[in-house]
Amino acid sequence: MKKLIILSAVAVGVYSLPAAEPFFQASLTPDIAIHSKTTQIDGICLSIWGENPQHAFALGFVNGSTGDSIGFSLGLVNYAEGYTGFSYGLVNISSRYFSGVQMGYVNVSSGTFVGVQDGWVNIAEDFTGLQYGLINYAKNLRGVQIGIVNIARNNPWFKEFPDKLATGFPIVNWSF
Repeated sequence: MKKLIILSAVAVGVYSLPAAEPFFQASLTPDIAIHSKTTQIDGICLSIWGENPQHAFALGFVNGSTGDSIGFSLGLVNYAEGYTGFSYGLVNISSRYFSGVQMGYVNVSSGTFVGVQDGWVNIAEDFTGLQYGLINYAKNLRGVQIGIVNIARNNPWFKEFPDKLATGFPIVNWSF
């Protein structure tokens, strides 16, 4: 009887706690998961293919971060709307902004990027920081590119691109 009273008290206490963001998410797809894909996860996401707004460590084959997310993503493919943190995978994609480090074979940022892209192919729209890879491309570069092919569209040497292929910068390129 004593155990029943203690368990009841604990259950009532836990039930009366204010609702917090879930700490754990597990998913097979964004629609087959413990929590809906609109629920923010503050903790750990384990998934085959997951997609949540998060302040979390995401481990999976495909990690999707919606909204303004923060954390560490480790997977084959990582994609995000807005992300602050570290993204490590074969392919890393961000659409609105990324602040931090993308490491993979292919890194793509179609919005604003501040930080480091390290991969075989690095592509960015509005880039501030360091791109380090075989092929580096930035439409607007404020920083340094180190690689075999380095293209910064806002670099004055590339003003006539793509009509005329400008002399490339095979080792290092910069624009400030």
